[in-house]
Amino acid sequence: MTQHDLPALPTSVVGSHALPGWLWLAREAMDAGRLGETDLAEVQRDATRLAIDDMTDAGIDIISDGEMGRVNFLYGFYQHLTNLEVLEPRRKLGRPFFDTVPPFRVVGKIAAPRGLGTVQPFRLARAMSAKPMKATCPGPATLIIPLRGHGGYSSPAGVYEDLAAIVNAECRALVEAGAEFIQLDEPNYAQHPSGDIEYFVELFNHAVEGVAAKIAIHICFGNLFGRPWSGGRSYRPMFPALLKVKAQQIVLEFGSRELAELELWKEYKTDAFELGFGCIDVKAFRPESPELVAARIRRALTVCPRQRLFINPDCGLWETPRGIAVQKLKAMVEGTKMVRRG
Repeated sequence: MTQHDLPALPTSVVGSHALPGWLWLAREAMDAGRLGETDLAEVQRDATRLAIDDMTDAGIDIISDGEMGRVNFLYGFYQHLTNLEVLEPRRKLGRPFFDTVPPFRVVGKIAAPRGLGTVQPFRLARAMSAKPMKATCPGPATLIIPLRGHGGYSSPAGVYEDLAAIVNAECRALVEAGAEFIQLDEPNYAQHPSGDIEYFVELFNHAVEGVAAKIAIHICFGNLFGRPWSGGRSYRPMFPALLKVKAQQIVLEFGSRELAELELWKEYKTDAFELGFGCIDVKAFRPESPELVAARIRRALTVCPRQRLFINPDCGLWETPRGIAVQKLKAMVEGTKMVRRG
């Protein structure tokens, strides 16, 4: 199956897959310096194969590499960037949350001499499966999240522009590695007032300029440590500015919000885009039933034509226990099949 012969209502994942228990132990061993280069490669290879097997067994039409080597979705990318100084987190005691992750101070011109690190995991996964595959990368606005100051730049705009250029180079490298479908993740859109959205969209468009692949933008409300960032959790302030993105698909979170704001897709002129319909609440422990998924998809079909509707979870699954994550994916696929049958 290729991107061009997908079934009606294709099922997809947003990016990350749930980590198996042994991978948490392997990460502890890695932090303790107990794994060598060969060990790390084996862990990455085995974890990626497991993620692909889980997605394939569940019947997902468009899979991913599972993002099995990432740390906290975003934090690991900063080891690839130059001229960042690690700062102390604001809080070290108690449960991990957004304020326990160390921020970075910009002390000079930011660059990624060897890329952001998404290409090798994609190549690894691509060699393991012939199924249609989505490559994922953080967008420039989201890479901004832990950065503080603009040392070496005359204004913050210079930082943002360099991040967009870095993402653009990463996307082009993914295309060279065989990626036909690339999703940029931009949860930071939900953390800022609506006045920033037009500028963020400009950054996004710079980041995908000249990239010869199908492009998606994924906007959720955050899922670090299984919780959202944004209190309001509303897409309305992003419309209609969001519709200026140079993407073919917009992936949105509806499952955790009981389909709130689904009407936005019909209220605004969205016929230039596919809708990546988030119908699975990745923050909830209980798996959805196929019947609930089917009912949600039928609701989505009242605002989006069948030929432009893609079915996916709200967000990545890496914060979800693996057993529950697999059940959620299977329910999503079974619910989609119910709707396909009518």
